[in-house]
Formats: sequence, structure tokens, C-alpha cells
Amino acid sequence: MSLRNTITIVSAVFFAAATVSTQAAQPRELRWDDLVPASAAFDDPFAALSPDHLYLLATVASFRDAQASGREVNALTHEEAKDALAELVAEDIDVDDLLARRAEITEKRRQRALSTNNELEGEMIRMPGYVLPLEYEGQRVTEFLLVPFVGACIHTPPPPPNQIVHVLLDGANAFESRGVYEPVWVTGRISSEASTQNLYVQDGYGDFQIAYRLRADLVERYEQ
Repeated sequence: MSLRNTITIVSAVFFAAATVSTQAAQPRELRWDDLVPASAAFDDPFAALSPDHLYLLATVASFRDAQASGREVNALTHEEAKDALAELVAEDIDVDDLLARRAEITEKRRQRALSTNNELEGEMIRMPGYVLPLEYEGQRVTEFLLVPFVGACIHTPPPPPNQIVHVLLDGANAFESRGVYEPVWVTGRISSEASTQNLYVQDGYGDFQIAYRLRADLVERYEQ
């Protein structure tokens, strides 16, 4: 084999290896749904109900719970529950079945909220979200919660633990935030690591459960 052919082959092998290495280094882009394992899915009969239906169901449930506990129920409450039940029945909603399954569905929701996707363990990923700063180094953020929507944890009930990511950066990767709920892209290595973070909300500090940790290499301002 000539020297020229040998150099050509070696160059091709080197180029192929470099291409594979570059492809392997590309982070996997995630959606928030990807954080919830497929195994946690279940048939939630309450999810199909409208807000109005849920309100009517709660009216019936409150009335029946009061009766079951022996509490006195006034005539107005009785009438409201009767009307609510009639409206639900007219909509072909099985009230008895739904109320009988409350505890079961509540437990399944709790388990789903805590479940993490094992396929993501140790993966290099890139995902979007909103910033809730936790720690600063001067004017630069070194630690924050990544949440899926504006208002999470402060103005609304917190997302499930597997919909909050605790992001850590070293000093070199810290970024200058423009404020609470700034939209960003975060790139780094993710792991399932349960923790509790104390965060100031409207009426004081509160503890929030978190299922994921991300050691970030890069935080970029969000651009679609």
C-alpha cells in the first residue's frame, strides 16, 4: 500500500471518529413531559372532567362527607348538593364510582408526581424553562429552580416534584439573570436526586419537593 493511500485511510478513520464523537456530545433536547416516566401513566377519570364538573362533584362530596361524619347539614347545602348531583347524572357522570375512587386516584397521582425517568439518569440534556433564583455570586446566579411555567411555586400551587429541576452552576458558568421567571435554555447533566428547597412565596417561606438535579454547563436566554 502506498504512503498516499495509507494517509487517506487514516484521515478517513480520524474524520469518522471525530464525527461520531461530535454527535455523541450533542445534548438530548427534552420537553417537560419527558421527565415523567411512561410507567407512571394511568387512567385518571377526574382528568376528563371540566372545572364546572369538578366543582359540582366537590359539592356532592362535601355534603356526603358531612353526612358520613354526623355533622349537621342545613337545608340550603342539602339542596345545592341535590342540584349538583342531578346535573352530573344528566351529563352521564358516574358520581358514586368517582367518589369511591378518590383515595385510589390521589395515591396514584402522588406516585406519578414523585416518579423519575430512569432513562435520563446521567444524560447530557438541554431543556427550556423559567428561572427561580436561589443563590447568587455577586449579580450572577449560581443556583436556581427550573420550572415549566410562569407563577410556579409563588403565585400558584407548586408543580409536582418531577416537574421542578434544581440547577447548580459553578462560578465560571454563573449567569446574570434579568429577574424572576426569566425564560432560558439550560444544558447540563441531569440526575434523579430528591431534595427540598426553601423558597420565599407571597405569604412567607415554603418548602418545595424536587425530584431532579441538573449540573449545568450552559444557561442561555430563551429564543425559539
